[in-house]
Amino acid sequence: MLLEQLTALLARTDITLTEQQKQQLVDYVGLLDKWNKAYNLTSVRDPKEMMVKHIMDSLVVAPHLSGKNYIDVGTGPGLPGIVLAIALPDTNFVLLDSLGKRVRFLTQVKHALGLENVTPVQSRVEEYQPSVKLDGVLSRAFASLQDMVQWCGHLVDGESRFLALKGQFPQQELDSLPAGVTLESDISLQVPELDGERHLIILKKD
Repeated sequence: MLLEQLTALLARTDITLTEQQKQQLVDYVGLLDKWNKAYNLTSVRDPKEMMVKHIMDSLVVAPHLSGKNYIDVGTGPGLPGIVLAIALPDTNFVLLDSLGKRVRFLTQVKHALGLENVTPVQSRVEEYQPSVKLDGVLSRAFASLQDMVQWCGHLVDGESRFLALKGQFPQQELDSLPAGVTLESDISLQVPELDGERHLIILKKD
């Protein structure tokens, strides 16, 4: 049972979710598994693996988000955006992807799970203009930090932040950051049952 697996994984973190939120995450994995066969949304095929590698890996970011408006660039099938939107129902997430099939999937997920705080958008990030002031730009397995800063620079000002989910600490990428962008914090993330390091890299514009 995926619900039992999720409950056991959550028990090893400080994250608390309602029964409804847990069910939404399980339903999301079900949709991902179903659509994956036709749309090839993720290389992870086993729903139990998805629960660790996608759901928990995204959820551990939730306690570190304090703003109200975020954009998930290169969201793919909605990672981490859909997961964070379920965990943080009072926070709004624009889910941006350039591929139509992914955006169709995200639109289906939004309706199926009743996620009012999600806005799927098909666009290249360089061409996207937000309708509200963003608190942060999220990316997971999207690009190098340099590319993220270059492509998403128009989305971030002195008060908002770049938030990148990374595996190992990306020292080389940080050394290559352009002038005017600095590392604000490096948060080491613990993902139950996931091997390897995970870091949340938070960058700010000076």
